[in-house]
Amino acid sequence: MNTILNEDQIEQMTLEIFGELGWTVKHGAQISRDADLYAPLPDGATTSAERDFGDVVLRGRLEQKIREINPWLPSEKLDEVLRKITRTHGANDIDNNRQFHHLLTEGVDTEYRDGGEVKTRKVFFVDFQQPENNDFLAVNQLTVIQDGVNKRPDIVLFVNGLPLGVIELKNAADATADLSAAYNQIQTYRAKISNLFRFNELCVISDGLDAKIGTFSAPENRFTAWKTINGEEIQRSVQIDTLTRGVFEKSRVLDIIKNFIVFERDDTNYIKKLAAYHQYWVVNKALATTTQAIAGDHRAGVVWHTQGSGKSLSMVFYAGKLIATSELHNPTLVIVTDRNDLDGQLYSTFHNCADLLRQTPVQATSRADLKDKLNREAGGVIFTTIQKFEESNEAISGRSNIIVIADEAHRSQYGLKARVGRDGEVAYGAAKYMRDTLPNASYIGFTGTPIELDDRSTPAVFGDYIDIYDVARAVEDGATVPIYYESRLVDLGFDDETKKWMDEEVDALFEDVEMSKSEQLKAEFAQKEAIVGNRERVKLIARDIVEHFEKREEVFAGKGMIVAMSRQIAASLYEKIIALRPDWHSDEVTSGALKCVITGASSDPANLQKHIRSKPDRVIVEKRFKDPKSDLKLVIVCDMWLTGFDVPPLHTMYLDKPLKMHNLMQAIARVNRVYPDKVGGLVVDYLGVAGALRDAMAVYAKSGGTGTQTVDVEAAVVEMNRRVEVVRDLFHGFDYAAFFTGSAGKKLEIMLDAEEFILGKVEDGEARV
Repeated sequence: MNTILNEDQIEQMTLEIFGELGWTVKHGAQISRDADLYAPLPDGATTSAERDFGDVVLRGRLEQKIREINPWLPSEKLDEVLRKITRTHGANDIDNNRQFHHLLTEGVDTEYRDGGEVKTRKVFFVDFQQPENNDFLAVNQLTVIQDGVNKRPDIVLFVNGLPLGVIELKNAADATADLSAAYNQIQTYRAKISNLFRFNELCVISDGLDAKIGTFSAPENRFTAWKTINGEEIQRSVQIDTLTRGVFEKSRVLDIIKNFIVFERDDTNYIKKLAAYHQYWVVNKALATTTQAIAGDHRAGVVWHTQGSGKSLSMVFYAGKLIATSELHNPTLVIVTDRNDLDGQLYSTFHNCADLLRQTPVQATSRADLKDKLNREAGGVIFTTIQKFEESNEAISGRSNIIVIADEAHRSQYGLKARVGRDGEVAYGAAKYMRDTLPNASYIGFTGTPIELDDRSTPAVFGDYIDIYDVARAVEDGATVPIYYESRLVDLGFDDETKKWMDEEVDALFEDVEMSKSEQLKAEFAQKEAIVGNRERVKLIARDIVEHFEKREEVFAGKGMIVAMSRQIAASLYEKIIALRPDWHSDEVTSGALKCVITGASSDPANLQKHIRSKPDRVIVEKRFKDPKSDLKLVIVCDMWLTGFDVPPLHTMYLDKPLKMHNLMQAIARVNRVYPDKVGGLVVDYLGVAGALRDAMAVYAKSGGTGTQTVDVEAAVVEMNRRVEVVRDLFHGFDYAAFFTGSAGKKLEIMLDAEEFILGKVEDGEARV
């Protein structure tokens, strides 16, 4: 039967785009011996017999380019270099791929004799500096035989004879041949013709209309669309066209391979990650503004990429690009956070990506240690907290090749204005001390939330926005999931006057009041803590959380986080929940479904001591909470883990702490991470932060953000009911009541009858669907 569209047409269209980009295009038979095993060649095609069916590397092309790029290399060393490039000796395909990637980007160390002297020099087999010096070849229908198994990927992309890319295409007109089918095909190739994937850098899956890119080891939900060709205009056209032109332009694809692929270490394993399109473009924009800043006013700008969209990894790619850019002469990078736990979390991300950074990051333990670590001419990736700058305004380095990268840059951390304390002493915001400490450095800020409207300090320190990637784009791209909001305020029967007092005073609880040294504020906080931590109220919330979370788990298994106003309330909540579910408790850090995660000191009361753990024990709890297979399902926190904490299975946050502005937006974003089958995160509000959320969204919108930070559950229910009515209308006249009471066989029969009713018995069935 003739079809309007078939897979071959999509394949030919894609190859035409590669031809327009300057790639040579050939059919698999044209470069293979025994070409008669193929179907007839395209008209006018000739063969070159470059390979046997078991070969995945085009050796002749590779040899030629090695000679051209490295004219100094003695001929007798060529075979040795080729063996190092092509041999497989890792424990698994990820290790093999990582070893090859290192050789590809860093070169092959080779010893040779020069006038009787033994020298060591790197051999490069791809010219990243001059893309036109390389050989770009796109081959369709390339037969690969390994261990007697014959597979034929749709398109294999060779650079200098090395198969760096694989494209698997399906037919958009075939309902059974979707992106998932293309992804599964890639995984079959990985298992059956694994030799091909030692060299693989990029995988593309497409049905022509939709197209996504990722690494061969990434789960399907981590394959992402590439939505722009030039980094400015978001394309709404056919995605395979946009992706091919946006990624595989010669200089761009080499830039992506060299600077935007990372092997992130996770305990004993490596996870290969590829930058998404918004990360690629913002890093190159930031590199340009940084180069200008070094020669100018030292303000590189602010990157606002919404929480959960990969901001930490964007910072890693940015750091790696700074280090690799020869014009910057190996700058020293100082990464600044505002809290020790954030310093540790971000440091961990950088440390696990040390390959890309070409060095191991270090943490400054004190201001003196920071000064000591900056006592160098160049190089280094140094982590520190903002507080170390506030200890003195003495300059500790006058170098201009220092770039300060601030995480979550906003006014409270980076103020410039002077203020007079209660003791009469004049104090300044941390930004002034930071500037005094590193007077000639350049500064860039990364934030997951917008700069507040009355904040003049952040632009004064860092400059204007470099790029904005907001909630609407992140959710549309699948970089995050939507967040749903549900109000579940607890009514304790207070009189109207008390309720009004609580409403008026709740704002005073916001923004780090618990950490204030003011005795008056401490007294006020204790009074309000007594109301929020009322024994009966905590008991009711504990019961509601248990019932609610267990119902959530019936629908979608994952994790939950309870955010308490204070450590005492957190401990009280733990006791009340354990009273309801004793089997959730364990004295061991390695077991138990519920944990209370707080910090403290030996002087704290006994009811808190049981929850105050050493750093190694906190790490164990953290790993268990992040592990989808762990029995740790629910945690209670106060301040820890509310920013920079990434737990994809976390689907519900129970919020019983007053937060506002960036603190609120950062906290609720813990539930917006992408995870298989997770359609959204839920924030359950027990204290009434709806007003604060509206205020935060007003700032968000006025700062240029689009989309809503949360979707009200009531609005979602209304929309669901509307769609149910649409489905009911479609089935008007069809009796499906027996489906809900019948046997499995009866239900299957009714499903088939329903399909017939919609598509067969109704004249306009397909149009109605």
